Amino acid sequence: MDRRPGCLAGLLKLALLNTVYNWLQENFGFGRGCSCTGVGCGVIMFIIFVMLACSIMTGTDWFRLF
Repeated sequence: MDRRPGCLAGLLKLALLNTVYNWLQENFGFGRGCSCTGVGCGVIMFIIFVMLACSIMTGTDWFRLF
């Protein structure tokens, strides 16, 4: 059984992810002085954003092992 989401669902997820990412960047991101273990929070949020975007576009479930 093929249980992949449709195109519209993926686009809506990406739009929501973009909105959340922009809000986080404005409040905690680059240039806000937040430093997590020597690396700016903006860099950490960017890495998480890229992982989530790739997960949405490829349909990969990073938390499911088998």
